Amino acid sequence: MDLILKYFPELTDVQIKQFEALKRLYQDWNSKINVISRKDIDELYLRHVLHSLGIAKVISFNEGSSILDVGTGGGFPGVPLAIMFPNCQFHLVDSINKKLKVINAVSEAIGLTNIKTTHSRVEAIDDTYDFIVSRAVTAMPEFTKLVKGKIDKIQKNDLKNGILYLKGGDLSKELKQYTTVKAYLLSDYFEEDFFETKKVIYLPLKHK
Repeated sequence: MDLILKYFPELTDVQIKQFEALKRLYQDWNSKINVISRKDIDELYLRHVLHSLGIAKVISFNEGSSILDVGTGGGFPGVPLAIMFPNCQFHLVDSINKKLKVINAVSEAIGLTNIKTTHSRVEAIDDTYDFIVSRAVTAMPEFTKLVKGKIDKIQKNDLKNGILYLKGGDLSKELKQYTTVKAYLLSDYFEEDFFETKKVIYLPLKHK
């Protein structure tokens, strides 16, 4: 938890309590439903919570923004971002229903009211959103096909609506077809070794 306060010292008392509760809740649920690898659960705040909040270093979502989290798994990056931006709406989608059960229980336990979950493939989601977030579900060309037509045309934020994708490693080949893509190095924001090759990939997308 000290890690979160190190990089986000402006958190409210409510947000601090919500973030603090995550470790106990995820440890408890992970013993019943394996949503986070055994080795990662001990480093929940570094590898999952702070990693998710890398997006919050790239953009501060304005009030009323809507964000779709594709392939959310145990709720990352959606749950930490929903705590960070309580005045935004988050839609967390995954094709594995038991993982959403964990997210719903965690959200209820910490009083998160700005999350909804759907057991579905993303292609079946009809709504549009200001931003689509994800943690390395697939290569970007494939991902853009999956989320085609799901970006809202009304702009509410400084960054144009689009994809914010958490990925690591050398992405030059994967991203070479995109002229408007921008890679934000998480090592510019966080000093821990874990973030050395981690990035937030931002790709603005048109409404249709």
